[in-house]
Amino acid sequence: MQYSTAQFRKGLKIELDGEPFTIVDFQHVKPGKGGAFVRTKMKSLISGNVLDKTFRSGEKVDVPNLEERKMSFLYQDDSGYWFMDTETYEQMNLTEDHVEDAIGFLKENVEVNILFHNGSPIGIDLPMFMELAVVETDPGVRGNTASGGSKPAKLETGITVQVPLFINEGDVLKVDTRTKAYIERVS
Repeated sequence: MQYSTAQFRKGLKIELDGEPFTIVDFQHVKPGKGGAFVRTKMKSLISGNVLDKTFRSGEKVDVPNLEERKMSFLYQDDSGYWFMDTETYEQMNLTEDHVEDAIGFLKENVEVNILFHNGSPIGIDLPMFMELAVVETDPGVRGNTASGGSKPAKLETGITVQVPLFINEGDVLKVDTRTKAYIERVS
């Protein structure tokens, strides 16, 4: 199966030279002389590199063999990070390279989506927000308010985020996994 340049849109996943890309931006150009073309900006789903490429109007590109599976994080050991498919209960070991952006958010039983290209894992999608407990932070001082300053807090998964001064150890926080930013206190 193939896509024509007329089907290009933001977020469309295409394959180029055996590598899957997602279209970040595109523009149809119709010059006064010569044929029309499509200027695209694409991001590799494997390396994250951004590529600018121009296609002739009507040119065809391949559809990548991508599959997304919902998996649950089990544990980490010397061989890597272990996940279990929530439908087949099949277990899979991923290396640190596969999960590098997610490491600070992986805790037992967290459900993630793992993207596969031709049967090999290439990426991991975390939930947009996660609730994590504070394990270490300076004590809150009486009189500090939500609009005061901020301080670092170490969370149960090992990452450190900036939080308001009133947050204490043991508090459960809602954290944005994309920006690693504190959103609100849950408990």
